[in-house]
Amino acid sequence: MAERAEMHRKHDSVYSLASTHESKSGETTVTIATQEPPMGETTAAAAPTGNLEITVSRAELLRELTAAQSVVERKTTIPILSNFLFEAADDKLTITATDLDQSLRTSCAAKVKKAGACTIPARKLYDYIKLLPEGEISIKLMDNHWVQIRAGRSNTKMVGMARANFPQVPEFPASGAFKLSVSSLKNLVSKTIFAISNEESRYTLNGALLVLKAESMAMVATDGHRLAHIEKLGETLEGVSGEKKTLIPRKALSELSSLLGNTDVDALEFADDDQTLFFKVGGRVLTSRKLTGQFPNYEAVLPRDNNKFVIVRSEDLMGSIQRVAQFADERSGAIKIRLEQNELKLSSSSTDAGESEDTIETPYNYDPLVVGFNSQYLIDFLKAIGNTGEVRLEFKDAQSAGQMRPEDGNEDVKYRYILMPMRI
Repeated sequence: MAERAEMHRKHDSVYSLASTHESKSGETTVTIATQEPPMGETTAAAAPTGNLEITVSRAELLRELTAAQSVVERKTTIPILSNFLFEAADDKLTITATDLDQSLRTSCAAKVKKAGACTIPARKLYDYIKLLPEGEISIKLMDNHWVQIRAGRSNTKMVGMARANFPQVPEFPASGAFKLSVSSLKNLVSKTIFAISNEESRYTLNGALLVLKAESMAMVATDGHRLAHIEKLGETLEGVSGEKKTLIPRKALSELSSLLGNTDVDALEFADDDQTLFFKVGGRVLTSRKLTGQFPNYEAVLPRDNNKFVIVRSEDLMGSIQRVAQFADERSGAIKIRLEQNELKLSSSSTDAGESEDTIETPYNYDPLVVGFNSQYLIDFLKAIGNTGEVRLEFKDAQSAGQMRPEDGNEDVKYRYILMPMRI
């Protein structure tokens, strides 16, 4: 945090943004003006820039800008963080975006006339490139950090900032990386990310715990009211001895999920050091600052003796919950589940909206049970499993945590969702 504060202080004193427009015969110039550091003031370690000059395919450039733009902060008091870093060399354009907590580095093929580097306003560039027709785009660094972009009959100039002021981004470690299955990790993230806490004060709950073993990988997330846990068996993870636990921030998981959903590679590389997590997906590298602190002992809260259960179709349960939830108390979202002989009843009531009840016929031969849950928490789980097939609801009593599991017969994937009951 001190590093970020120092970065804020330094850049606030150096930069101010203003927007200007200039017209010249036959072309429109779009500029975003910046103020240079006073003479003699030191900035980040200077790096050779060179007068970058490249030609790149609009389709390939847009694909990489789309991947990188979500990392860029929309609102920041450090103007350089609103820019992409472009670096060109060896017939390749490398694009970097960072918000200090995380970064994404990606690349595409380019015809490099002159190797070099520059920074360009990210949102403005992304929006502009989207509006250009297909074809070749030429990008050239000019004086005073202006960048010229030509495409067909379009000619635009943007004013960036000094490359030397762009923060240093961690490099992927040369050794110690683990190879993970893209499809398995993507499934782990999608089944847990919704259960991560939104409360900033609960720092160690603002991420999901990745647990790697030699023959399995698991992920768990909790916000204190619910817990999602999934384990994928039958994996072969070379280099993992014992158990490796890593806490991954929600923001990084969201970015990682996007990368995993837009790649055709089968495996990614994962590495970490004392401060940073690294994920290499194809030609893209995502880094994230580690969350510090101890994740709670989740194994202690996993139900052991929930011996009353009922199995229902996910689609039927989702429909009933959504109908009944319309009449639940707006603040708590609480609905009541009543299990009786061969039927499951869901009900809710509020003084403002009224009351509602839905019944699902299903085998149940245990003692009657009435328990309350947050309706949105139930819906989140059913959405995560795709709202298909059957789901098993397991209970002990009205005061103990309930457990939900997909009844899909998949022995390699163990997925469970634990919910604390509500008093109704």
